[in-house]
Amino acid sequence: MDRFQSMSVFVTVVEAGGFSAASRRLGKPLPTISRKVSELEEDLGITLLNRTTRHVTLTDSGRQYFEACRRILKDLEEAERTAAGEYQTPKGEIIVTAPIVFGRMHVLPIVTEFMAAYPKIQVRLVLEDRVVSLLEENADVAVRIAKLSDSSMVAKRVGKTTRVLCASPDYLANRGTPTTLDDLEHHDCIDITALPPAGGWLVAVAGKEVVVPIEPRFVVSTAEAGVDAAIRGAGIVQALCYQVTDAVCAGRLTVLLRAHEPKHAPISLVYQRGKTVPAKLRAFLDMAAPRLQTVLSRTIDC
Repeated sequence: MDRFQSMSVFVTVVEAGGFSAASRRLGKPLPTISRKVSELEEDLGITLLNRTTRHVTLTDSGRQYFEACRRILKDLEEAERTAAGEYQTPKGEIIVTAPIVFGRMHVLPIVTEFMAAYPKIQVRLVLEDRVVSLLEENADVAVRIAKLSDSSMVAKRVGKTTRVLCASPDYLANRGTPTTLDDLEHHDCIDITALPPAGGWLVAVAGKEVVVPIEPRFVVSTAEAGVDAAIRGAGIVQALCYQVTDAVCAGRLTVLLRAHEPKHAPISLVYQRGKTVPAKLRAFLDMAAPRLQTVLSRTIDC
């Protein structure tokens, strides 16, 4: 039995939440995944996982072993990177994650410039409108639009954003411009499900953040679709200010009720805290941070 491989499979099963999910993540047959964990349990003489038809949970012994495995595998990965020279020379693969619109608008241009500057580095850009776990997805760096709560991560702040209400000039000419939050109930609202809370908009009232319920006439799953719908006159949308900057500057959208915008959220480059930062990650941070700071300083006043 390859102990390190079995440990890696076991850790993936736990992090993925089950054998089927681990099978998909690793690209290996489900029976192989199950056999690896069973062989590990047999070799150790303990039960690592409680299995049900839908879920797996760690036993007490399994929880201790899981934490130990993660430490050992991380140390092994760092040792291999050191031996391969990744800490001295920028090379290898780097995985970057970001929200869909932000990634397309601001991260993608940086990535293409980065690849041109470092031909020995391969980049995988993962665009998801969800919080991607760096550990579970094996990612190197993420763009986070929120306060950092995980102390095991390092955050390099590059800007800020907030939520703004927008509508097209044509829509406002036909339906009128809302001057109070109460006016919104007389307007067509566009709800972006990727920007929680669903069925409501986060606003500020008397210095406190509250959720104003809305009855959306149009519901979309991505910010891009919501902003495009607003530009086409479908109604009022709430989006993050960087998502609408181009449209506002071009006169295709008008920002509304600015006095009720909620608090700013920091935009940061986030990576795992470690003893040494690989050269490829250090090179990416050195290029990405100042470029993002510059481009975000040009967004609409938010």
